[in-house]
Amino acid sequence: MAYAFSTFFINFVVELYYKSINNNAILSIMSKTTEIQIEKSRNLIEGLRRHVREMGERGVSNNEIDQMEKSVAMLSEANAEVDRLREELTPKVKKMNDLMTLVKASYAESKKTLKGYYPQERWPDYGIPDKR
Repeated sequence: MAYAFSTFFINFVVELYYKSINNNAILSIMSKTTEIQIEKSRNLIEGLRRHVREMGERGVSNNEIDQMEKSVAMLSEANAEVDRLREELTPKVKKMNDLMTLVKASYAESKKTLKGYYPQERWPDYGIPDKR
């Protein structure tokens, strides 16, 4: 019985580990995408400012460029804040995931034990749904 529990637990932890790696990769991609957009926008603003006369003739004014610059600055600040929060949150999420792994493994093992020793009619007495 102990071997089955250990194997189950190890497999469960490995599965959660790979899920957390994928989630971190998604978060990194989101942050990188934002950083790339900020950089591209800043380059565009610089180019528009260098050619403001030409662009003014085509409908792009200094006010629009200023507004875009303010928006990019706000996006940059928001991105920095999200990065700080992500750094704070990552260890907390890892701790929660580790605890969830332990709780699920304990639940599964206890449930399996109860189902092995008691008839189905008694399962609801122990908080197990009467289903197979």
